[in-house]
Amino acid sequence: MALIETARRPIAPGDLGRVLIHEHVFLMDMEYTWNYRPDFFEPRTVDDAVARLDALKASGIDTIVDLTVLGLGRHMPTLAKAAARTELNIIVSTGAYTFDAVPAPFQFWGPGLLKDAEVEPMIGHFVSDITEGIAGTGIRAGMLKCAIDEPGLTPGVERVMRAVARAHGITGTPVTVHTAPRQETGLEAQRVLAEEGVNLERVVIGHCGDTTDVDYLMRLADRGSLLGMDRFGVDFSITMQERVATIAEMVRRGYAGQLALSHDCCCWSDYFPDVSDYHAAMPNHHYLHIHDDVLPALREAGVSEADLDRMFIDNPRRLFEGRAITGGRP
Repeated sequence: MALIETARRPIAPGDLGRVLIHEHVFLMDMEYTWNYRPDFFEPRTVDDAVARLDALKASGIDTIVDLTVLGLGRHMPTLAKAAARTELNIIVSTGAYTFDAVPAPFQFWGPGLLKDAEVEPMIGHFVSDITEGIAGTGIRAGMLKCAIDEPGLTPGVERVMRAVARAHGITGTPVTVHTAPRQETGLEAQRVLAEEGVNLERVVIGHCGDTTDVDYLMRLADRGSLLGMDRFGVDFSITMQERVATIAEMVRRGYAGQLALSHDCCCWSDYFPDVSDYHAAMPNHHYLHIHDDVLPALREAGVSEADLDRMFIDNPRRLFEGRAITGGRP
């Protein structure tokens, strides 16, 4: 039986339970935080994260996918401390988040670069995170992530995306792509990943909830990918009501089997001068927003309990069940 890596232990697909497909625990510019935000390293940071994760577990969610990769301030030792103290499953990720250039350690290293290499080095880096573990913690990644935003398929974005695709080919690990739906970059991501032989049913097209363009969403779904309706609480983009109406319409058109919900929020971020500013600036951007506000609205919009179970349980489980590595180990 294929097992799924989490921050505490490998689990069976049936133990995923109800899943939030796109979240973070700690989100930051690590260089800035290391030098200017010593509060991150205080015990209260982990204490607060554990309290928030425990509250999410108590609300009925069993698993989150933490999509914090290179470029988003992943600090595995601190995440490991939080994960060890909560019963919530945390699937961690590897890959790189960039809208333009590759991460600096790889800018001059690779085929045809100053430090020449026969094989793209990011592939081995990502595979090692999946098969050996990250930063000496022993925690293995269970998701791959890349991004393509408004600038489109820049050379750096394409290089990361193809490296992620090839790491997927070696390990069977599913892929999440951050996209910009107004620029329809999800379609470009599908094209590149398909060129690399990725089965698009193993791909989550992230941030599809940021658009009401159902025709665009259907084009993505018709190619097999799971659509991340995953920014609930980011109310400055589009309203919760618009997000709910779009999901309800997709369900009405028969696409409940290709939707997954989430918030894309975190417990701690250095994006504001104090972590309390983050929570004050976006008061609905927290782990309980879907439970408290979105689910009642979806039910009122006509989405059935069976369809909600598909979005939270069946669809994520199907995504992870296709993993090629058996027993949770290569």
